[in-house]
Amino acid sequence: MRDAATEVAGVTRAAGVGGPTATGLRANGVRAHARIAARADGRGGTALPVLDGDGPLALRRTRARGGEARVLLVGAMSGPLGGDHFTVAAEVGEGARLHLGSAAATIALPGQTKHEARYDVRLDVSDGGELHWLPEQLISAAGSDLYVTTRVQLAPDARLVLREEQVLGRVGEDPGRLTSRLTVRIAGTTVLDQELSCGPDAPGGWDGPAVLGGMRAVGQLVVVRPEFAQERPEARLLGEGAALMPLAGPAVLVSAVAPDALALRRRLDEALAVLA
Repeated sequence: MRDAATEVAGVTRAAGVGGPTATGLRANGVRAHARIAARADGRGGTALPVLDGDGPLALRRTRARGGEARVLLVGAMSGPLGGDHFTVAAEVGEGARLHLGSAAATIALPGQTKHEARYDVRLDVSDGGELHWLPEQLISAAGSDLYVTTRVQLAPDARLVLREEQVLGRVGEDPGRLTSRLTVRIAGTTVLDQELSCGPDAPGGWDGPAVLGGMRAVGQLVVVRPEFAQERPEARLLGEGAALMPLAGPAVLVSAVAPDALALRRRLDEALAVLA
């Protein structure tokens, strides 16, 4: 049996990383897409009729849990680098359940062009469907410039657990420029639309007491459940560096800051346990 490291290395070699083809692609930026469609299989489980990734976005199905299908996004090349444009799109049909994560952190790096990199995530969940979008951290390395958008469309009776984590710089280095926008719509109504820009040339105050307060890790947790329409959790602090806020409709938002990625994950995990 091949372990995860061997599998990733094999995918990387197949993609031609470091060879002439990869270099040529990087000169103009890489365009890559990953598409996942989940459907109820009629037997209490979830089928994946579409599981398609190209370039640096490889998809691997892992062992299902109960009726939930599980998929990992595996980075088959480094990046995103300057000029790259990655897109991940997941669609969860009625009654289907999908857990979508990533095998490792994503590191935004400077590229051969001065253009910003883009990483777009598009999530669509039908009535009775459930999606857990739980990727590993996004790390903004010095000299990088990345714009991330996450757009979620939910039917009235859809369920969602979404976690985003951004880490500003690797150990001992300054961050790159990172802009992240998160939009959530339920039954056609926007319940959340927020944008945060950090790093060089970002609007003033991003590192001040009103935003990050000198912290270098920031994250969001969005939980949407139909039962929240009747009884939503109340707004409150969740220990140091984390706060829970009810949104319009059956949704809540937890925002957290921390000195590092480990502390941030711990705070978001504790918040999710409170909402369980």
